[in-house]
Amino acid sequence: MSVVTNVSALVAHRAVTRATDSMSRSIERLSSGHRINRAADDAAGLAISRNLHAQVTGMGQAIRNTQDGISVVRTAEGALDAATSVLQRMRDLSVQAANDGGLTDSAEDAIQKEIAQLKNELDRIGTTTTFNGRPLLDGTYRGTFQVGANAGEAVTVVIGSTGLGIDAAGLGLESVDVTEAASSTSTVIAAISDAEGVPTAGRVVLGGDFTTSGVYEASFAGLTGSITYDGKTFDLGSVDYTGAVTATDYITRLNLAALPFFGTSHTPFTGAATGLTFTGATPGVGSTAADAVTLTPTYAGRSGASRAISLIDDAVQSVSSLRAYLGAMENRFEHISSSLAVTLENTTASVSRISDADLAWEMTRFTRGQILSEAGTAMLAQANRRPQTVLALLS
Repeated sequence: MSVVTNVSALVAHRAVTRATDSMSRSIERLSSGHRINRAADDAAGLAISRNLHAQVTGMGQAIRNTQDGISVVRTAEGALDAATSVLQRMRDLSVQAANDGGLTDSAEDAIQKEIAQLKNELDRIGTTTTFNGRPLLDGTYRGTFQVGANAGEAVTVVIGSTGLGIDAAGLGLESVDVTEAASSTSTVIAAISDAEGVPTAGRVVLGGDFTTSGVYEASFAGLTGSITYDGKTFDLGSVDYTGAVTATDYITRLNLAALPFFGTSHTPFTGAATGLTFTGATPGVGSTAADAVTLTPTYAGRSGASRAISLIDDAVQSVSSLRAYLGAMENRFEHISSSLAVTLENTTASVSRISDADLAWEMTRFTRGQILSEAGTAMLAQANRRPQTVLALLS
């Protein structure tokens, strides 16, 4: 019998400490709802659950990003629906104007005035349709939407292209004029900037014979419409050819009128038996795609009523194709959102299985620990009283 070392008390103390620690862990898990509250609880489980939790929060944001994509596409498509209505009205007016035998000049002028206002409305739709301040229909929109929790999981939406917005110019309707006969046909070759490849000058070619004797006179005299280049618009019908005799005289008169107007350092117009060509300046070193658009000449002539119908049909086709593309993108975004929701649900369930506490099990452990703690405490009290029996020997 020893009073210096009470081995029974040490054993009871160890048991009570172990039961108390178990109770503390159970209380922490029951109060927090988490099985893993620190790395020591389950180091591997903590690492796995944290990675999965990052995926869960990322997918939640990706779903919101996808909804933004749907909003952008619906906004653009709604505006295109309005543009389609405008184009249908323009086509009806052009069909009416083509009925020349039943119209007076004043009636045609009235039709053209409404068409002009409808062109302005197309321009307004193209420039004012925005989402969060970003223009959607001016041909510059290119948006990338992060539709996943990881890098590279993105979808890009492109609406139109540079210089081809949903406006009168972008849809090729600037030349729609039902009051006069159609002007020359034109072909535009876009300029290429340094950023896009080898810098190349832009050109516009007007159909006709501008060199053959007996023909070129009428070709030059019949020039109508306008050339737009570097922000300036030159009226081809404003040139005075009085006194010009040869084809060279005619082309010289045209260049003398155009050079000071455009301020170019080169002679812009050249004539041939196959057409009249206007050539712009070559984009310089460091030029951008926007510079190439500025240096690409365009031609706006008079379409005439019959040609107007064809031009508007082409515009309707362009808008319809764009609407179909946007509709397909909306469907794609909706499928992405649905897929993300399923993945989010399953990943969240995985995190729950790893990190969430099983409350029934933890309550069982807590009750067991509580009983063991109380029993151990009682036994510790008994062990502490055992050395008192030594007093019987000492007395």
